[in-house]
Amino acid sequence: MVAAAVPLAGGTASAHGAPVVRSTEPEADVSHHGHVVLWGDTLTIRLHSQNRGPSDVTGATVRLRVSVPLAGPQELPGDCLREDPQTVLCRTGPLRADGRQQHRIALGLRLAGLPDEVVVRIGTAYNGGTTDRDAGNNEHEVLALATGDPYVF
Repeated sequence: MVAAAVPLAGGTASAHGAPVVRSTEPEADVSHHGHVVLWGDTLTIRLHSQNRGPSDVTGATVRLRVSVPLAGPQELPGDCLREDPQTVLCRTGPLRADGRQQHRIALGLRLAGLPDEVVVRIGTAYNGGTTDRDAGNNEHEVLALATGDPYVF
């Protein structure tokens, strides 16, 4: 039996006759980089988000999840809100595809208690409806010891 590729609208057929599905969603490469510092009951997170395209992102949301509960009410920047006792979400705003436009976020979070260490998970919660095939630069897990030293991601 001989299989042939048959062109289809919006894609091609595989050698076995099944259509090859191509995503119609725009593609972007959102990344988050920065550092975390744990000192006493305060966790400082500084990060910048950017996009290396090929498509612009109308707005993304970064999720910051801490391994220990945050203390009561927090003063957060206007683009951030608390999702649950251990998680903060922050809006990045639009990110152009050229990578030159960065959105910076600085947080000083009070923790419940005085932990010796925390694990901070940083990741994209929403990417403006784009597809991002390189999650390696926007999903991070950082162990921060209570030394006051910056731990880079």
